Amino acid sequence: MSKHTSLFYTVEVGDSTFTILKRYQHLRPIGSGAQGIVCAACDTLTDTNVAIKKLSRPFQNVTHAKRAYREFVLMKLVNHKNIIGLLNAFTPQKSLESFQDVYLVMELMDANLCQVIQMDLDHERMSYLLYQMLCGIKHLHSAGIIHRDLKPSNIVVKSDCTLKILDFGLARTAGTGFMMTPYVVTRYYRAPEVILGMGYKANVDIWSVGCIMAELIRATVMFPGTDHIDQWNKIIEQLGTPSQEFMARLQTTVRNYVENRPKHTGFSFEKLFPDVLFPPDSAEHPGLRATVARDLLSKMLVIDPDRRISVDEALNHPYINVWYDEREVNGPAPGPYDHAVDEREHSVEEWKTLIYNEVMEYENRDKSKDKQSAMQNHSDGANSMETGVGNTENASRVVGAASATNPQNHH
Repeated sequence: MSKHTSLFYTVEVGDSTFTILKRYQHLRPIGSGAQGIVCAACDTLTDTNVAIKKLSRPFQNVTHAKRAYREFVLMKLVNHKNIIGLLNAFTPQKSLESFQDVYLVMELMDANLCQVIQMDLDHERMSYLLYQMLCGIKHLHSAGIIHRDLKPSNIVVKSDCTLKILDFGLARTAGTGFMMTPYVVTRYYRAPEVILGMGYKANVDIWSVGCIMAELIRATVMFPGTDHIDQWNKIIEQLGTPSQEFMARLQTTVRNYVENRPKHTGFSFEKLFPDVLFPPDSAEHPGLRATVARDLLSKMLVIDPDRRISVDEALNHPYINVWYDEREVNGPAPGPYDHAVDEREHSVEEWKTLIYNEVMEYENRDKSKDKQSAMQNHSDGANSMETGVGNTENASRVVGAASATNPQNHH
């Protein structure tokens, strides 16, 4: 595929160089992670604000390459308003030999949940945020993707209280396991079965939602462990030592360690979450009050996954189901995700080729879409642009700052 260099320009952003399509202007850095730098930009073609993530040399090692490939494939696959959408993807390089960088263009949001945690939310906003998280998780689960690593930094919101999940969590092969050497990662929200290296099922993600809900209420992290062992201690100190039946399901070495910890009775949820921590009860919705919120927490923060509620049960809980909309809860499932990717072993060169082919396929698909769109516009004289952006209403304040309005009215 021949590339016109004239379509690209190079700009310095912070200490990184972006070589991007000219349609994207006014870049400013908004974040950086293990995978690359993220900038906000204006898409002059659609007149919308977007986020552009540069995956810089994503194939410098096998782990990076596998993660980049997985993220890209999944972003192309999912299609739900509560999961970040891929608007565009491209590389400025002209051939596989010179291939170095991938740019992913996504919807731009206003803040992540870390910032929202510091705000005083009413019950309407809190339950609406949780409802959207659960809808997004259910959509991932319908493609066979269990997240296992949901955390506030990977959940983004707009000022109109709409929420999106930003990443796709741990690959199946990237479990942590209790006896692994600690590495720098936020594990405060990881379920006991992930920390202890047990098997897991879909409701592993409910634990994370419970931790996030607890933090929205307390404004502090519920289980701030410094490593796996400390994490486990923080959990049992507050929730109590789990039953023998649960212990029996652990691997021998882990069970020996866990059984030899001091026994804790834990605290009641009334004590962990007293009324004073909650916003005033809602006058409008009987389900939106402290006692109902506490009941939901007590069903999500259950150490034994066999006794923890499921995603569907959470969506039907009276604290959440005030927002229930069949189209959001059971939207069309994404295409099935090929889990062989998570188990697949490739050399860095093979990953590089796979990623390159995916980007080329996307660019070609996009070109033919543009062609069709141009023909369509020509034939009906319309001037509509497909941006893939949902609600672009640019409200002046971030969620929760304005107390006069409720989240968008579903009824």
